[in-house]
Amino acid sequence: MGRHRTFAVHAAKLVTASSLLLSAGASAMAQEQLMRVYMDHARVLRLDRPVSKVIIGNAQVADATVADAKTIVITGRSFGTTNLVLLDADGNAIVDERILVSIDEGNTVRVFRQTERSVLSCTPNCEEHASRDKASGN
Repeated sequence: MGRHRTFAVHAAKLVTASSLLLSAGASAMAQEQLMRVYMDHARVLRLDRPVSKVIIGNAQVADATVADAKTIVITGRSFGTTNLVLLDADGNAIVDERILVSIDEGNTVRVFRQTERSVLSCTPNCEEHASRDKASGN
């Protein structure tokens, strides 16, 4: 009896460890497919084959410019997420990724005053980057 119980306990631990590894792997894959761009900054995306069509889900969040047939420049315009789809001449997807536009956290300071929040970019002088009134959501 003790031997079967020990085996069952080890099997349960193995199943739990396997599930944790699978969920960690899925999380890592989700992170890999997310391109981060800072607001008001550009990021160069080099491709292995020429692009024919560039599609941005929300052009208010990010912009994509074709520098040449194999180089795309992504610029963060506003906070948020969108997606980028690049198609070749045959209409096949070369890239299909989510884009997260955020601020560079390393040089920011957040100031909270009752219901108002201000975000300051400090490089080297602090300037207001964004304001949000928490009560009204604006």
